[in-house]
Amino acid sequence: MFIKQPFDEFMALQYERITENQVHIYLPVKPLFLNSLGVVHGGIISSLADVAMCNVPEGDGSGVQTVVTVDLKVSFLRAAIGEYLVAHATTVKEGKNLVHAECQIFNDQQVLVAKASAILFAK
Repeated sequence: MFIKQPFDEFMALQYERITENQVHIYLPVKPLFLNSLGVVHGGIISSLADVAMCNVPEGDGSGVQTVVTVDLKVSFLRAAIGEYLVAHATTVKEGKNLVHAECQIFNDQQVLVAKASAILFAK
């Protein structure tokens, strides 16, 4: 089960578990998400990456997150345009309290527009 929170509903995210250590999260691009240049705002991309990486560790089925972000790095590679974005998130290493995760974000043409990494604290 994925995390259930109003922010994710606001963004209209769609979730897909690929493997035990990988998820894909789809974000339909809305006009509200565009910056003054007409491309997806970096804050939206950062939020997508963060949500994706926090959903990789499987929870207990209650919809409550089991990790929180303690470090997040996002690199923007090109302008994000298109009908939707998709985040491919994976865990790199899971320790006793820390989870290292990575994420790549693609547009609807499967062009890489951003990449991210995070350190998550497991509660």
